[in-house]
Amino acid sequence: MIKRVFDVVLSSLALLLLAPVLLVVAFLIRWNLGSPVFFRQVRPGLGGEPFDMVKFRTMRDATDSKGSPLPDEERMTQFGSFLRTTSLDELPELWNVLKGDMSLVGPRPLLLEYLPLYSKEQFRRHEVRPGVSGWAQVNGRNAISWEDKFKLDVWYVDNQSFALDLKILYLTLKKVLARDGISGEGEATMSKFTGNKDR
Repeated sequence: MIKRVFDVVLSSLALLLLAPVLLVVAFLIRWNLGSPVFFRQVRPGLGGEPFDMVKFRTMRDATDSKGSPLPDEERMTQFGSFLRTTSLDELPELWNVLKGDMSLVGPRPLLLEYLPLYSKEQFRRHEVRPGVSGWAQVNGRNAISWEDKFKLDVWYVDNQSFALDLKILYLTLKKVLARDGISGEGEATMSKFTGNKDR
């Protein structure tokens, strides 16, 4: 209950204070990338239940001759890369926090298609609401392996506390300012999760 109240109060305050920033970013996206301004995608939340996650759009709608989207690296623009490295693209997720789909702190919501690929232990990351930031994000983000990321997510589930959440939020701010761990080696963000070798 304390965590939920904290999420509602802080996300409401952040949306109010950051409203001018949100408006400027939305205008710049419309100017540089066109519409839509927001990127919406269904992600698994608490218990693996799907929800609509909203972010600022960072890529062009570029396709090949067959109509399939080009690789992320080819659709990413310099402006979109700036939004990602500064984490400005994540700000609309505060609305998901306010709605109750997400928390400020928790395992990051990944792709819905990954759900059947998790081991039983890895699926435990869905025992809590997904977060805007999490223990894995402040311990390497996209620069660590999937295996390490899931271990950190499950560690958070087993050790969560209000004090730990405050620590993660503080470390998140430091990571954002340092623009650390944004991408995996040779990737726009991180390589796709393809499952576990022992499955």
